Amino acid sequence: MHFSENINTGRILIRAKRSLGQNFLIDENIARKIVKSANLFDNDVVIEIGPGQGALTKYIVEIVKKIYAIEIDKRVIDLLKTKFFNENLIFINEDFLKFDIKNIFKKEKKKLKLIGNIPYNITSQILFKAIDNREYLEYCVFMVQKEVAQRIVGKPQTKDYGIISVITQFYAKPEILFKVSPNCFFPKPKITSTVLKINFLTSVDKTIDEELFRTLVRTAFGKRRKTLCNSLKYLPFYSEVEPLLKNFNKFSLDKRAEELTVDDFVELTRFISESK
Repeated sequence: MHFSENINTGRILIRAKRSLGQNFLIDENIARKIVKSANLFDNDVVIEIGPGQGALTKYIVEIVKKIYAIEIDKRVIDLLKTKFFNENLIFINEDFLKFDIKNIFKKEKKKLKLIGNIPYNITSQILFKAIDNREYLEYCVFMVQKEVAQRIVGKPQTKDYGIISVITQFYAKPEILFKVSPNCFFPKPKITSTVLKINFLTSVDKTIDEELFRTLVRTAFGKRRKTLCNSLKYLPFYSEVEPLLKNFNKFSLDKRAEELTVDDFVELTRFISESK
């Protein structure tokens, strides 16, 4: 097993794999701050994505009923098993993107809290997986790239506002908690991180065709410089909806995607769905 030593902390760290997007959190104060912001209780069940060196794990396990640490890198699990001897901590050597969250929910019979220092290169995939599994989750606390966090909470008529903003905000209320310096990691990344909380809404409009909603959002922002009149022509079923759109009067289709609120996209989805 290969290790590297960080001179500033004297801590021994397993060598990070760039291919897995590993940047290990080494700042104890930030680790404690993240866990405190997760608002954990003794009866909680937590899924931690990518425990790394156990920076968050060691504080989470002191609080909660059970923690499932999902880690794709077996070297990391082997290392952590030598550091932790707790029957409430379960290691799972698997790719989180392929992991079935529902199985833990069914076993524990309660909603889960999802926590993790997310690899920058798969942040969107992890976020959308969490959204798709929201019925099993209470909320998420993620550490992500600052620019991605800004897009997630982005508001209409700003450059940050886009697909990930609209889809996330349809299902949840995202909240930026605090920034984290590159100096808090080893190896040191070139970007600043942000801790973000994703609070899933207790009620989402069940009358909306969610697949259609996502398709409209992705198509509209796929040509974000074009007006909706032109960007919607790239819908795979545009020939069906073209005549219907002439009767749409909730707002002007001369607007661009970034000018629409989440509710506007919902209105457009409902109109097309009900008119087809």
